[in-house]
Amino acid sequence: QLNTSTQLNTHFLRRATRGHASSTLLIPKALEEPSSAMRRSAPGPGGGGGTIRFRTTFHNTIYDVFRARGWKETDSETEWDVAWVDTGWIRENFDTMHLEEHQRVNHFRNHYELTRKDCMNKNLKRMQRSLQREEKHEEARKYDFFPNTYVLPVDYGLFVEEFKHHQAGAIWIMKPIAKAQGKGIFLFNKLSQITEWKKDHRWKPDNPQAETYVVQRYLENPLLIGGKKFDLRIYALVTSFMPLVVYLYRSGFARFSSFRYNTNQKNLGDTYVHLTNVAVQKTGPGYDAGAGCKWALRSLKLYLIGKFGVQATDKLFYEIQELVISSLLSVQKVMIHDKHCFEMYGYDILIDETLKPWIIEVNASPSLTADTPQDYELKFGLLDDLYTVIDVENKLGGVIEECVGGYDLIYNNGPMKSDKQSCYTTRLGCFDDRVRQLKRLHKAHAKRASSSAQH
Repeated sequence: QLNTSTQLNTHFLRRATRGHASSTLLIPKALEEPSSAMRRSAPGPGGGGGTIRFRTTFHNTIYDVFRARGWKETDSETEWDVAWVDTGWIRENFDTMHLEEHQRVNHFRNHYELTRKDCMNKNLKRMQRSLQREEKHEEARKYDFFPNTYVLPVDYGLFVEEFKHHQAGAIWIMKPIAKAQGKGIFLFNKLSQITEWKKDHRWKPDNPQAETYVVQRYLENPLLIGGKKFDLRIYALVTSFMPLVVYLYRSGFARFSSFRYNTNQKNLGDTYVHLTNVAVQKTGPGYDAGAGCKWALRSLKLYLIGKFGVQATDKLFYEIQELVISSLLSVQKVMIHDKHCFEMYGYDILIDETLKPWIIEVNASPSLTADTPQDYELKFGLLDDLYTVIDVENKLGGVIEECVGGYDLIYNNGPMKSDKQSCYTTRLGCFDDRVRQLKRLHKAHAKRASSSAQH
């Protein structure tokens, strides 16, 4: 029988080693079927000798992570310890289920309050107005990171009035509220151009069959690199809304368009110029599947430091971190909190030419399918560290750690203080040595467990 200290040692070293193996070899050795000995000795809740049981319909990186941790797959609807499911499953099953104390699932019941475009806009505007009424003007001014937005068909009259106040030729963008991967998005600069859209979508203000869209002022002045438009994918993990507990993953990536940016009238319909979604770009002419269209967040940060300096770049990345926190605070009071739930949000952020960040959208189910070796390395570490934070095996003993692998705690019922010894106010985009950090975490908890056992 292993003592607590040895169990911690075995667990964390195995986790660190597997993470490193996956980064180097791309396919972790631990993807092989766990041995019977491993199954018997695996710690934590679950059946079959204590092995964690997972349920998922996804066979991509998340499945690899579960297998690499030595967990056992089950197709049971109820007898699982962790479930990674789509939002449709939550909608159909969550309200009728009774979850045991230890079970964890990857969505909150009303995740859509932030991830559906119309709901996000509603909540951000409501938070901004609430702060203004309370005369918290400095806090209200922080909510300037989303473009002017209307929901159609409901707000069509208001939108037309707003449209008329802008100079001729101003560009707007329309997006269906519940679609992803760039589907249904189009740009326009004349009201006549959406007249055709209204015909196609059986549009009437009171027609329940009309597909709901959001319309926004298009951000025409994005920061360009090599003449091309890009946006950022940032990952935030919320383990609780009451109180709000948020981790931000250090790594992420920039997604680039394939063609040089321009706003010429004839190119408004060219999605390869204006949309950075990988699902769109990979269908374009000349797309190189081996190279992809992504750039690591750390590489982007180093480029920006070289071009704009440390202070300006750090300010930008800190504002992105603040944007994430502010957006989550805007939905905190309306979220249905449940201790069994957590959420890993995929934030899409655009940077304009003045180095101001803008929130484009928040994804409840960011893609976990890797399209390059580097993408696999990022997503494997992202998900592996996530389950170290969630800690279904109770290796952390309920302690909320400030750093777990590549995750940094940025909010715990209040903003975390920045490291005074660092020249940066946020670790977002900094070097992510997750393997070494996990080893340090192991040593700290092994020492704590040993001390507790002695007393």
